[in-house]
Amino acid sequence: MIGVLLVDDSAEVRGGLRRLLAAQRDIAVVGEAASGCEALRLIAVLKPDVVLMDADMPGMDGFETTVEVMARSAMPIIIVSAHEDAGEADKAFRAMEAGAVALVALPSGTGESHGRREAEIVQTVRAMAEVRVVRRRRRAASPPPPCAAQAPVARGAVDLIAIGASTGGPQALQRVLAGLPADLQAAVVVVQHITPDFQGSFVSWLAEASGLSVRLATNGEALQRAGVYVAPHPYQMGIDRERRIVLRDDPPESGLRPAVSYLFRSVATVAARRTAAILLSGMGQDGAAELLELRTRGALTIAQDEATSVVHGMPGEAIRLGGAMFVLSPEEIGALLADVTGSAAGGRRGSEPARRA
Repeated sequence: MIGVLLVDDSAEVRGGLRRLLAAQRDIAVVGEAASGCEALRLIAVLKPDVVLMDADMPGMDGFETTVEVMARSAMPIIIVSAHEDAGEADKAFRAMEAGAVALVALPSGTGESHGRREAEIVQTVRAMAEVRVVRRRRRAASPPPPCAAQAPVARGAVDLIAIGASTGGPQALQRVLAGLPADLQAAVVVVQHITPDFQGSFVSWLAEASGLSVRLATNGEALQRAGVYVAPHPYQMGIDRERRIVLRDDPPESGLRPAVSYLFRSVATVAARRTAAILLSGMGQDGAAELLELRTRGALTIAQDEATSVVHGMPGEAIRLGGAMFVLSPEEIGALLADVTGSAAGGRRGSEPARRA
């Protein structure tokens, strides 16, 4: 499978490219970035096989980003450019001079020309994934452009973790929690679709397997660091501005109560910029649109990868919508959360954070 990182400041363009590549059996979009700075952070974690990047972006453009990528961790970069724009074409060719391996035209309009350009992008991704590239030294006169740390990705910037899961979620959730340190500097709120008769046993199993304080949430209790709060049946769970649990008997959403969508909307309203939100294995679409909303409000958003999901419905839909900044395995999710919460590096066992091959 060829892992592709999409880099474009236009959500519409990313969406079109994502749909095109998702239709290919041998290509997977592993992440999306809206800027050059965000691309550099994601490349370091996701290690994609190919980067598909716009030439003209605010801040770090395609040329500057290419220079940085080739100096840090060289990999095939394909520039996608609107060929009608002379200024953008110039930036595209400068990026190729800096080390980008190919240039393709952005599909536009309809008909034969549009289809031809789409086919060219797919063929180029496949071909360039096999190309070996070498690191290039950054010119002494060209220091790396400043990248302001985005709060949700900076170490210690996250103090709330919101997780949604359904079918296949219990085992994925257990693996994520097992990767978190005992001194976790964040509270964890969880919606897991599970038969009510087993929710007590489920909480006990998670607590024993992870070593964390896991319990069914109660209305009005204050969130504490290293605490894991599981939404109890049959209530919708959210949080208020004082970081207290709110349980309501509001109507089911898509037939679900508790619903991930309800929790994620609540978090988006009161704490998005300090939150990491995760969608794990599950059937349907619960929480997918709300993960995108959280991303647009500044949260760090993660979806479980298809290879480790029992059912890739919920995380897959979030990826399709562009809601996931990261697409990772449960072990990689745990390691990333330990880092962005400023907790003990590498999880409870002191291991290095997992990285995508």
